[in-house]
Amino acid sequence: MADKPTIVIGAGIVGMSAAIWLRRAGKEVIVLDKGAPGMGTSYGNGGILAACSVAPVTAPGLVMKGPKMLMDPNFPLFVRWPYLPKLAPWLIKYLSHANDKDTRRISRGLADITSDTKDQHRSLVKGTTAEDWITDSEYGFAYTDRAAFDADAYTWELRREAGFTPDVITGQDVHDYEPNFNSNIQCLALMKDHAYVRAPGKYVQALAEVFQAEGGTLRQAEVTDITLTDGRITEVITKQGPIACGAAVLATGVWSKELSKKLGLNVPLESERGYHIMFKDPSFTLKSCLMIAGGKFVATPMEDGLRCAGVVEFGGLNDTPSKAPLALLKKKVMETFPGLQFSDTEEWLGHRPATSDSLPLIGEINNSGVFAGFGHHHIGLTGGPKTGRLIADLITRNGTNLDLSAFDPSRFN
Repeated sequence: MADKPTIVIGAGIVGMSAAIWLRRAGKEVIVLDKGAPGMGTSYGNGGILAACSVAPVTAPGLVMKGPKMLMDPNFPLFVRWPYLPKLAPWLIKYLSHANDKDTRRISRGLADITSDTKDQHRSLVKGTTAEDWITDSEYGFAYTDRAAFDADAYTWELRREAGFTPDVITGQDVHDYEPNFNSNIQCLALMKDHAYVRAPGKYVQALAEVFQAEGGTLRQAEVTDITLTDGRITEVITKQGPIACGAAVLATGVWSKELSKKLGLNVPLESERGYHIMFKDPSFTLKSCLMIAGGKFVATPMEDGLRCAGVVEFGGLNDTPSKAPLALLKKKVMETFPGLQFSDTEEWLGHRPATSDSLPLIGEINNSGVFAGFGHHHIGLTGGPKTGRLIADLITRNGTNLDLSAFDPSRFN
């Protein structure tokens, strides 16, 4: 008797990557999502394939700095205060990792997922219509001066340990490299051999088309429950009815939390609300993708304009944007690029899935035949293809040389 299909729940970057690798391994695969592919959190990121993103936010000293950051109207950290009582248990766990030992452990885990991102993306899309969305680029970190760069030494030490050492330029060399900077930016740390996606939403849509062209099935359906028989998944329940399956991949970002509970997994997972502003028809194009250290935002030249993404806001899954984060982001962008002119803007709010230990969940949940692929925080686009490949290897029993214990879904039990 033929194997029952594998169902992938979630058509973002992780889900579509897993689906493609499973299909290429000969599996019958059905992808389910309540929306269109790539239109959730995968749509609104900074687009950077950030191989060097190995430093978690929870660095030593955060506990002492946090209240000051929160009260500073010019710092891109916001909380919707009525949500704070619900956030508190997660926040306490999150801040407990703000020490050197945990930070280095988390950094090693992140490096396992991010460091070869360009190769992973290229491997996923080679020879397909999705290939053209990826553009090679340097990744620059902009500082006011060398002292500001040196003050970031701990983070750069973590990056160096992961194999990423920047070329640092200062003074006029910075403005020769990027003439659109404000004159107060006098130091730029350049990472070679990076890349970005010129339209993340369209990229994931292209992956969905590749998946279907390779024989996969894509359905728009909202999953409401999972049926287990003797502890193993046998069907997925949607609003249109049940679908039988032999295995499933749970890749719905922060929305994975509720379905995880049905599998006996209580994940400390919160939405870190992130914003972007797309400046349409910008008066210049950046030479490369950039992280503006002082403003804590990334600027990426995309197909539809200049996308500037950043800001951290805690306020749950409420989809109503807050005015203050968007106003601050726009202010920081205009301070950084004072000559920027544009015809219009597109504002966006999305939900980054943040685990309390800053590491994603990758692996089988309680021997149920359901495999987790969520919780990627800031590295979803970066780590999506590798996560998808790892999950496909687990399902097909091809095995992996990578120690996945850091990502074990049961680590929170």
